[in-house]
Amino acid sequence: MSHFSAPIAEQIWDMKYRLKDRDGAIVDETVENTWRRIAAALAEGDTEGHEQEFYDALEDFKFLPAGRITAGAGTSRAVTLFNCFVMGTIPDSMGGIFDMLKEAALTMQQGGGIGYDFSTIRPKGAGVLGVAADASGPISFMDVWDAMCRTIMSAGSRRGAMMATMRCDHPDVEDFITAKQDAARLRMFNLSVLITDDFMEAVKADGAWELKFGETVYRTLQARDLWEKIIRSTYEFAEPGVIFIDRINAMNNLSYCETIAATNPCGEQPLPPYGACLLGSVNLARMVNDPFEKTAKLDSAALDRLVTTAIRMMDNVIDTSRFPLEAQAQEAHAKRRIGLGVTGLADALLMVGLRYGSDEAAAQTEAWMKQIARVSYLASVELAKEKGAFPLFDADKYLASGTMQAMDEDVRAAIREHGIRNALLTSVAPTGTISLYAGNVSSGIEPVFAYAYTRKVLQNDGTRSEEEVVDYAVQMWREKFGDKELPEHFVNAQTLAPLDHVKMQAAAQKWIDSSISKTINCPVDISFEDFQDVYMQAWDSGCKGCTTYRPNDVTGSVLTVSEASESVPEAETGADVVYLSEPLDRPQQLEGSTYKLKWPESEHAIYITVNDLVINGHRRPFEVFINSKNMEHFAWTVALTRMISAVFRRGGDVSFVVEELKAVFDPRGGAWMEGKYVPSILAAIGGVIERHLIHTGFIEGEGLGLKADPQAQVVNLDTPRGAACSKCGDYGLRMVEGCMTCGSCGHSKCG
Repeated sequence: MSHFSAPIAEQIWDMKYRLKDRDGAIVDETVENTWRRIAAALAEGDTEGHEQEFYDALEDFKFLPAGRITAGAGTSRAVTLFNCFVMGTIPDSMGGIFDMLKEAALTMQQGGGIGYDFSTIRPKGAGVLGVAADASGPISFMDVWDAMCRTIMSAGSRRGAMMATMRCDHPDVEDFITAKQDAARLRMFNLSVLITDDFMEAVKADGAWELKFGETVYRTLQARDLWEKIIRSTYEFAEPGVIFIDRINAMNNLSYCETIAATNPCGEQPLPPYGACLLGSVNLARMVNDPFEKTAKLDSAALDRLVTTAIRMMDNVIDTSRFPLEAQAQEAHAKRRIGLGVTGLADALLMVGLRYGSDEAAAQTEAWMKQIARVSYLASVELAKEKGAFPLFDADKYLASGTMQAMDEDVRAAIREHGIRNALLTSVAPTGTISLYAGNVSSGIEPVFAYAYTRKVLQNDGTRSEEEVVDYAVQMWREKFGDKELPEHFVNAQTLAPLDHVKMQAAAQKWIDSSISKTINCPVDISFEDFQDVYMQAWDSGCKGCTTYRPNDVTGSVLTVSEASESVPEAETGADVVYLSEPLDRPQQLEGSTYKLKWPESEHAIYITVNDLVINGHRRPFEVFINSKNMEHFAWTVALTRMISAVFRRGGDVSFVVEELKAVFDPRGGAWMEGKYVPSILAAIGGVIERHLIHTGFIEGEGLGLKADPQAQVVNLDTPRGAACSKCGDYGLRMVEGCMTCGSCGHSKCG
């Protein structure tokens, strides 16, 4: 009998978490094999008898280790089981900056998302000692990080994610705020401004605010003007978020031995330099007895047992995981930080008859979170008695921290007597994928986004089938009561007031010692004044940060749902959601076209063949072949051929491949081709594939286009011109000493 309650759950497992060998042969025959693999890996090296305990926690999706653990534990693959990292402090020097870039690349190669504080880099225009030049500023180096991230695929087919933070008093903070308003810039980054207590006091008092670096004040402005600029950008472009950094440091259990200046990409893990954290969630939707009845209640005893087991499992991950950098391993072992959170909160509230966002639901959320925090700390104390406290534990300093002062006295007494194994224990991460894997339970502490929507699934024969994806609690209601109308307390993200989101985040935050990944969905027609109030309420109610989402022209809409029907709102019927778990089969013969690409200054041309598959009379790209006589290109062209073809064969909207290629920049500079600046050979290949897709009707026209490049120049195409310089694009080539030389940049084909 299958444990999966919905087809999408099994498809997610098969695609992301099911162990297969290098040739694609299945190793995990069933999801029980996956649970057994994880349980055995995490029990290895522990005292005897825990493997079955771990398996029981995993069974039926009660405890959900984060994706890195589920996909990687027990596989012997060279991947990290940690989800997120904050990298080392970036030195304000060219050598130090690029050392940090290398560390970031190595971390992302193993599958870790990373966070960086760019406040330590001097502002644009500042003098550089020993060099007759001005600094280019931190945002220019963020472009370099962004390009690096585009070229590295994280383990398990996920692209790496990055968080960039900047202090609210950095001289370049205004440019940081608006950096992503260019629709093609810094797409690999999430951006957040580090907001200090002093700044918020200045905002409330309408005081002046200094932008400074070191001891130098660059300029002064009104705090409210800067605050409004942050909120206005978020209102119109969905970024940046805000992080209340002084509050985070004040409430940190380890404030006595670390200072935090950045978070992981989703914000739930504020971490020190080289800090790392692994994540896991208890599924509250599986913990409710008698759902929808008057006697409905969370099973407190079962929750206590599950949390206790989860803490041991996650502590063992620290000793099981690989780390990209030795500094990360040392940091993790010195503090043994973990992030146990929840998923299915909204579903659990529905089951016990509470409306998400109500005062009663907030109070219940706070009570559940306190129970989880209390049991987590006591479980970690028991581990300390068995295995020892974390190495940097100092009882007096630890118990004086902000979070611990609010903890029950019996927990504090146990910590003082025995120590504690893990410095920080609780967090609420985004759980989108693992929530689908668990049967489409509500994600994290978010409300149910939509009670049901329709997916169109592309089958191997080219036909499409439709299947309904239903929220876990709604499906349970249907099975129990049939077509009976949903009760009034069933609310979702489409109908929830933004301040109700804030209320729930604040209620949960009281007992979360790290932070919370939470998106406050706002309607497109919310007024700017009401939108500002969301952020001020987040500050006033004790949140550690605030992230909102209002549909906009740059990022679009996350998911469109139609107006509610009599019972269940469904997705827009015109939406073309395609999900394919198996590659398309290759026919014996395919039609295609071959294109010749001549890169300036390269002796040999590159030939690009795109073959198409015809499905129901429509052509779609199926495979790509890239060939050249230049052996320097051999390895990467073979790799690119395989990667692009693998993506094409999965089906769905694959046009993103074009945009990814077109956004790759060669640090040596690009070239001018047919009157257009092309930043790299890869971008040129992307352009060829794009033209093919337009010609076959797969896409309607050019996509986002190329990002602005510092080496590109605006050219007046109405001016008579000869050959363009391949380095700067200027039409000033002339013969000098027997060689064509550019009069603008000095580039010579002979030199």
